[in-house]
Amino acid sequence: MGKRRHFEHSNRNEKTHHNVEPLYGSSSPWDPLNNPAFDRRDQSYVRKIKPQNANQSKLLEAMAQNNMVLALGPAGTGKTYLAITAAVEALEAGRVDRIILSRPAVEAGETLGFLPGDLQEKMSPFLRPLYDALNDRMGGKRLKQYLTEGAIEIAPIGFMRGRTLNNAFVVIDEAQNCTYTQIKMLLTRLGWHSTMVLTGDPDQSDLLEGMSGLADIAHRLEKVSGIAVVRLTDQDVVRHPLVASMLGVL
Repeated sequence: MGKRRHFEHSNRNEKTHHNVEPLYGSSSPWDPLNNPAFDRRDQSYVRKIKPQNANQSKLLEAMAQNNMVLALGPAGTGKTYLAITAAVEALEAGRVDRIILSRPAVEAGETLGFLPGDLQEKMSPFLRPLYDALNDRMGGKRLKQYLTEGAIEIAPIGFMRGRTLNNAFVVIDEAQNCTYTQIKMLLTRLGWHSTMVLTGDPDQSDLLEGMSGLADIAHRLEKVSGIAVVRLTDQDVVRHPLVASMLGVL
């Protein structure tokens, strides 16, 4: 009898639990489970990416039609993710031989000190967002394989001078933390049959005021034929709606 009462009591608790209203209702606009582009899948990576707004569509089209693209916009607008998506699609379609990832090793307001390991291990904390997007697009096993084979290369900005990047899709992330001189050097690395995408938010630079060169470079290159400058806004944020609301007042 004791066991039966315990069983009935447990079932009663389960039914009560399932009747509780969730913290965020099923009609919540930011819930990824109710968004067709973010539905759950059994495979370990996402096969197809759909733009969530007009500016994301514009960015994807710009990367397909131009060899150099600058994507500027606030946090959460999908700049880095879409750039990685375009890079993976180009690699898998055979349009490029490798993906080159670069990001300024600038800490966001705190000092981590000496980082142990080889070059890739030292850069890993700074490249974590890129790794997350790559893992989402191709799965962890293939990502490790491509890194081992050199099909995906980690290239610190400080080691890029003098190189010519042929047959590559180059992603320069967090470009707002580069100086004008650094960005100029990076842009002139572009070689034959290559695409270069710079992403960044000029309003979130971790450099001293006036040192970031992204906004100035973008303004100058908007006039150059064959180069696309895509500007995303707070309305294009695809994270929690509070992110867009906060960006409007911070």
